[in-house]
Amino acid sequence: MKQTAIRLSLALAGLAASFASQAQTEIQWWHSMTAVNGEWVNDLATQFNASQSDYKIVPTYKGSYDESMTAAIAAFRAGNAPHILQVFEVGTATMMASKGAVVPVGQVMKDAGLKFDPAAYIPAVAGYYTAPNGQMLSFPFNSSTTVFYFNKDAFKAAGLNPDKAPATWPEVALAAAKLKASGHKCPLSIAWQGWTQLESFSAWHNTEYATKSNGLAGLDARLKINSPLHVRHIENLANMAQQGLFVYKGRANVPEASFISGECAMMTTSSGFYGNVKKNAKFAYGLSPLPYYPDVTGAPQNTVIGGASLWVLSGKKPAEYKGVAQFFNFLSNAEVQSASHKRTGYLPITLAAYKLTDQSGYYKDNPGTDVAVNQMVRKVTDKSRGIRLGNYLQIRTIEDEELEQVWAGKKTAKDALDSVVARGNELLERFEKANKP
Repeated sequence: MKQTAIRLSLALAGLAASFASQAQTEIQWWHSMTAVNGEWVNDLATQFNASQSDYKIVPTYKGSYDESMTAAIAAFRAGNAPHILQVFEVGTATMMASKGAVVPVGQVMKDAGLKFDPAAYIPAVAGYYTAPNGQMLSFPFNSSTTVFYFNKDAFKAAGLNPDKAPATWPEVALAAAKLKASGHKCPLSIAWQGWTQLESFSAWHNTEYATKSNGLAGLDARLKINSPLHVRHIENLANMAQQGLFVYKGRANVPEASFISGECAMMTTSSGFYGNVKKNAKFAYGLSPLPYYPDVTGAPQNTVIGGASLWVLSGKKPAEYKGVAQFFNFLSNAEVQSASHKRTGYLPITLAAYKLTDQSGYYKDNPGTDVAVNQMVRKVTDKSRGIRLGNYLQIRTIEDEELEQVWAGKKTAKDALDSVVARGNELLERFEKANKP
């Protein structure tokens, strides 16, 4: 009888576990995070799943940002799209124009009865993902900005001050010359070249990237990155390339590996690269603000947002949207945000998380980790608030193609930038026609 009772209780326990498992609502989350940032995404899902028993977040890597976006569009048409899709900032205008495909995050939170105050988020972050009517469309997630990384050991070996990064572009050129003279084969490289050298460069110098407030004020925006300042900067980089002071290492974040290995001593890339550097660099390194041209009035201004946000796709059950809202509520928690910021180098998306991180003494103990935040919390202008353009992914590809011609010595800076503007404006015209109200 005793054994029978034990078997019965075990059976009942298994049945209870089965019912609990069935009762859990699964939320599919497609993302594009790899390596240390992929581990971070999985850990966030695990933490949320352990914090409650009603919902289960299932994160799935779906390739690069453009690949996951393409996969999600196909899945949406087939009726099996994920609940949450991570979309990089380049895809924001496209997502906004996808009528009926997305549910605004503000609406998701409201329907779930959860408090959601856009004012709690860092203004430059929240503003980018907010519609003209004031409604927040997507949830800021891995928000980043461009910063400058430098190898302190290489600086020391070259006779440079390892505690002081070059603040201006002329100083970068001088530092690169000293690094080369000391035997460094790659003094400077750049990742995400269109983002760092054209988009962020424009905002940092309070110069228009495109008309209509860089596209935020209308679909009829057109590119303006063939201005004398833009031409001058790309020309300077081209001259550095010819002298072996700047070495082009590829598109997107491909060049980052050359900084981790110690091959390249200076690099402009995402603040979200910090987690990788912290874990894998075998040398002393520093982070500092982007270089600027000191003779440009208004520089430095602020940098623009990068990274990605989380979009909620339509066609799901109300109970599932409640799970999405609960997950976003979890992600907004100051402690969760602060821990993510410290781990990855991405921005703390809320003001409370920034304050908590500051009070913990983290910035004091880790010099340079506040650079990204300080660049983003400055007052913005119509020229520096952000860039939101249609067909932006294709425009970035054009920037890559044309800049590669410059680095190879096959085109002048002016010819290449004129071509970017002409080709890019054709895409903007097409997007405007396709999405007119």
